[in-house]
Amino acid sequence: MTGTGTVLALVVASFNPTYLSLEAAMTQNAVLSKLSGKLLSPLISGPTGKAGRFGFRGELGLEFPESVAGEARPPITKADQVILAAEGEQLVFFAAHVDSLAHLDHIVAMMGDSLVPAGKYFLFAGNVDFSKKYAVEVGGVSWNVYPLDEATVWNELLDLLYLERSDLKKASAEAKVDAVVDAAAKYNGKLPVIPYAQALAEMGPVKVAENRPV
Repeated sequence: MTGTGTVLALVVASFNPTYLSLEAAMTQNAVLSKLSGKLLSPLISGPTGKAGRFGFRGELGLEFPESVAGEARPPITKADQVILAAEGEQLVFFAAHVDSLAHLDHIVAMMGDSLVPAGKYFLFAGNVDFSKKYAVEVGGVSWNVYPLDEATVWNELLDLLYLERSDLKKASAEAKVDAVVDAAAKYNGKLPVIPYAQALAEMGPVKVAENRPV
């Protein structure tokens, strides 16, 4: 950004400091740059404690209406409770809640070749039967799929990865993301693998919860 854009960013940042950090992170990492305009309500955004790793927590817009007179509009659909980590051009970790498993199509299309077979990807879907959990493969990449109702993505991840909340209590937000990403790298849930088409056919109706956390 230069000129008027820089001044505007500084003015916005004076009211919302996370705005400028997100803008800066996008210029430093290829994956975050690709997602420009889609990363919303950031709790953290930028370098983590691990060299070359960038993290984000917040929301991810999946579908957007046409802008009116160049004005950005809220997304039609989004993923919330998003936690992601990127290293170079690779998305090495992604976890989020979506209202429908079908929204995975939007995520895969958006991420493109940033998704890699060695990455660890977790999707918590509100319309997956609560008695089921499985892995699906989309475009050569495996996704661990879990139901989610009253719980949060963060707490579910801590349980899945055997991370003690007390150990993370005094850690920075960035260090907490690093702890989750590093633990996920060793994760092997040994979930049953089913075809993605079967998973879509078996999913239930969308249940939209009010006031779900970011």
